[in-house]
Amino acid sequence: MTAAQRPVAPRQGDLFADATSRQQLAGAGGTAPPPLLLRHQLLHWQERLAAHQGPLFAGCSSGGAQIGLFEIDASVDPQARAAALAPLSLQPQSLSFWRWPEAPQQGAAIYLVTDRPAAGASALLLYIGETGRADRRWKGEHDCKRYLAAYGEALQRCGLAPALSIRFWSDVPVAIRPRRALE
Repeated sequence: MTAAQRPVAPRQGDLFADATSRQQLAGAGGTAPPPLLLRHQLLHWQERLAAHQGPLFAGCSSGGAQIGLFEIDASVDPQARAAALAPLSLQPQSLSFWRWPEAPQQGAAIYLVTDRPAAGASALLLYIGETGRADRRWKGEHDCKRYLAAYGEALQRCGLAPALSIRFWSDVPVAIRPRRALE
């Protein structure tokens, strides 16, 4: 099957589409561009997300039990391993970590990007990804960087400030399939 014969999957809408994306959609004969998010809509979305994710963060704001390096066992169900992870127990880092002279993490990892909105006390898990090279994953173009930039712009337009951080879970399999199963 040639590239021209492959069916085109519908593009997922962007919750935080920027002005350029909206103009391109309108100019490309696409559907009407989505309106800018209003402050109350963004706050309501954050509240709903926090309520949905609450059980994930319950009791793990600090010092949660992280899975140990020597506990990696391919026979253990990936969902059980992921459920044992306390995301907020992982060391938060600046999103500019990839610009540091030496990366604090190396090799395979699951990474989690969170925000801590000023309006609420609960963290919001915005993105989960996996990589075989944590020290290089964010160099260059990355979908998550575009998403977070648009999210930050939406917050700023509404007079809200993001408190974004990234956390790396390095105790993951090096092999792609088991790591993606954890993701």
